[in-house]
Amino acid sequence: MDTSNASRRTFLKVVAASGGALCLELSVPGLASAQHASAPHADTGELNAWVVIHPDERVIVRIARSEIGQGSSTGLPMLVAEELQCDWANVGIEFVSVSENLRTQAWGSMSTGGSSSIRRSQDFLRQAGATARVMLVTAAAKTWGVPANECTVRQGVITHAATGKRTTFGRMASLAAKQHAPHDVKLKDPKDWTLIGKAKVDRFDLPDKIRGKPVYGIDVDLPGMMYASLVQCPVFGGHVKRVDKAKATAMRGVARVVELPDAVAVVADNWWRANEAAKALAIDWDDAGHGHESSATILAYLEAGQTEAAPTARNDGDVDQAFAQAAKVVEAEYFTPYLNHATLEPQNCTAWFRDDGRLDVWAPTQNGEASAHAAADAGGVPISRVSFTKTQVGGGFGRRGAFQDFVRYGVAVAKAMPGVPVKTVWSREEDMQHDFYRPISLTRMKASLDAANRMTGWYTKIACSSISASMSPSRAAGGVDRQACASFVDSPYAVANQRVDYALRNTIVPVGYWRSVYHSQNPFFRECFVDEVAHAAGVDPLAFRRTLLAGANARRDLAILEVAANAAGWDRAPAAGVHRGIAVADAYGSYTAGVVEASVDAKNRITIPRVVIAVDPGYVVDVDAAKAQIEGAIIFALSAIVYGEITVDQGRVRERNFNDYRMLYLRDAPVIEAVLAPSGGFWGGMGEPPMACVAPALVNAIAAATGKRVRALPLVNAGYSLATSA
Repeated sequence: MDTSNASRRTFLKVVAASGGALCLELSVPGLASAQHASAPHADTGELNAWVVIHPDERVIVRIARSEIGQGSSTGLPMLVAEELQCDWANVGIEFVSVSENLRTQAWGSMSTGGSSSIRRSQDFLRQAGATARVMLVTAAAKTWGVPANECTVRQGVITHAATGKRTTFGRMASLAAKQHAPHDVKLKDPKDWTLIGKAKVDRFDLPDKIRGKPVYGIDVDLPGMMYASLVQCPVFGGHVKRVDKAKATAMRGVARVVELPDAVAVVADNWWRANEAAKALAIDWDDAGHGHESSATILAYLEAGQTEAAPTARNDGDVDQAFAQAAKVVEAEYFTPYLNHATLEPQNCTAWFRDDGRLDVWAPTQNGEASAHAAADAGGVPISRVSFTKTQVGGGFGRRGAFQDFVRYGVAVAKAMPGVPVKTVWSREEDMQHDFYRPISLTRMKASLDAANRMTGWYTKIACSSISASMSPSRAAGGVDRQACASFVDSPYAVANQRVDYALRNTIVPVGYWRSVYHSQNPFFRECFVDEVAHAAGVDPLAFRRTLLAGANARRDLAILEVAANAAGWDRAPAAGVHRGIAVADAYGSYTAGVVEASVDAKNRITIPRVVIAVDPGYVVDVDAAKAQIEGAIIFALSAIVYGEITVDQGRVRERNFNDYRMLYLRDAPVIEAVLAPSGGFWGGMGEPPMACVAPALVNAIAAATGKRVRALPLVNAGYSLATSA
């Protein structure tokens, strides 16, 4: 008996009994794979690895990426259905099994991050749909003895007009599956799309979410399951010296205390008891010499990076000469702090070392393959003996992708309890104080203007943490992390003389990918500074940008800037007391621009009546989901801009929960205008690009309202508050 399938069946029975719902992972034992996932199955309606059509006309599209609220589980099948030309009402989805993909690689990467689900899947998913359609038409044509090119398809019905013969996908699927997949199938011209970017469709994930049915990692329930609460070394880089577990082990329900190199876990018969016992542990920690680190020492380290020599990431023209000949020079220093991901669902993982040597794991992840490999490594078992199940994800924002610590800890704890499924759940305090935080950054900029107030030179020096270097030093070649220099090394502004230097400043604080990462920081620096230079030149900020974006390389940036300005009515005076800020930035393959309206009263209370964000992603698949992504990104960004900050004292994070790491309230949300302006010809991202312009546009609006420039976030540290929260 296949124990992995048995454990999956047991899990699903428990889910069903509890009234839960889950988009099931499929298992395709016979699928060999792989060239473009096109190997059909003659005994079923499986036309390729992505498309299965049942006799009752149900069309199942397989999803390899994680659904983390972004709507990709609807957008991805839309790509397939557009080319398949089926009836959308018949479409359903299944999530690909991580273990099956590790075995066959039929579905390629399962990573979900960097706004990549649609843009990095669109080509082969459209090919899968088109290939399946051709196979279905060919099967019908052979059955009728007519040329395939005389047959047409509409809504899953195949018609031969000359003979009046008609059939359906469901009737032809098993015959079509017996054929070899054709090569070089022609895709539709975008002008002929009827679903992509056109149709209003219902999202697959929303009905169950509204009813509270999806099973997230934290909901996993298995027979005989135990629960673990984790306590990690509060000082980054430290480890366990000694543990007095007497009080904890004497508490009701406690089964075991598990000591790990840098953490201790308590396993009990429910999580509350495990967590209460974890609080009772007396742990002597070794801080590895990091107990003196603080926000002040880290800032001093960044400031030192600004004064020391650093490698150059971009060098156009002669910046020194431009400054030597300048009629006017503008200088500024900007700062952004570490930020927590603050996912609603805390980190968790359920692991089960089975008696036959297999390891079953369930976790909310943005990268199923990475999670499975992390589980195998932590469990000391071959990857072939790991069965990993992706659950629904209660917030990702990059936290559950590259760094798989939640899986490693969960497996390590379960390894001490062989034969028993153990669910390890982090407390909110552990989640807040042991993240991979958005990098901290201190950036200085200097611009030169000539006598005609034209910008002639631009020097930028970035001192910040490098995610790439923290993962592998070789990824920051020559000491330069080009990701960390984004928006500067690839700035579209036509300034003849530009230089960007980069000072790599990694500290004891672990850093990781956070929604839009450096594009949540560098556009803030760049676009606020552009406003400062425009003010020094005595030119309207929009007009100043128009001049700098006059080159051919900046045509899309300029176009989306005009879209945002027009949507916001930049050329019309705002209401009395309301001021506007503007910004433009490209990110993750898309082009964005934004206008924020704000007013500030005598007590520095900010009112934000309207935010306009325009995005050109090339093509839009699901219009409603794309607008929802823009709206969500704005709210996420505003929380960070107004309140977000992780601080360090004695080597540990001060913030513990949402009482001291605040989020935006519903009452604080402004009116949001999400403007989609797809220009075609490319595929950009959507989940992260809208973040880029929110901070600079808001801070530029505040400067317009007050005459004072904020150069460090969050705004509360500059004495501002939201009028809605006052």
